[in-house]
Amino acid sequence: MKKIFLALVLILGTITSQAQSDKTVAKFKVNGNCEMCKVRIEKAANAVDGVFKANWNVGTKVIKVVYDSTTTNLTAIHESISNMGYKTETLAAKQEGYNALPSCCKVKGALEAPKKE
Repeated sequence: MKKIFLALVLILGTITSQAQSDKTVAKFKVNGNCEMCKVRIEKAANAVDGVFKANWNVGTKVIKVVYDSTTTNLTAIHESISNMGYKTETLAAKQEGYNALPSCCKVKGALEAPKKE
């Protein structure tokens, strides 16, 4: 009987914690060149508290991010990627991060502010 009760408590606790999480999916462009960029861009996005998953496509230059919107927001994700040295749709790359990139990962115009459409 105790095992059944414990199992129910664990299941209900899992359902409750999932219900409190608000998973949001977002896609946006991030300038980069190669697989090394992919690793860095995804690492920067995943470093943000509340990000569940990040996947950047080398060919399309689009990152798909799944995150908890009650914990973080897109601005924080863009900032983390920018700090790593990459330009996003909304932010230019930060100089310090850009300078630390290998030469093959440096994209022309990354330090310039994105054009508003």
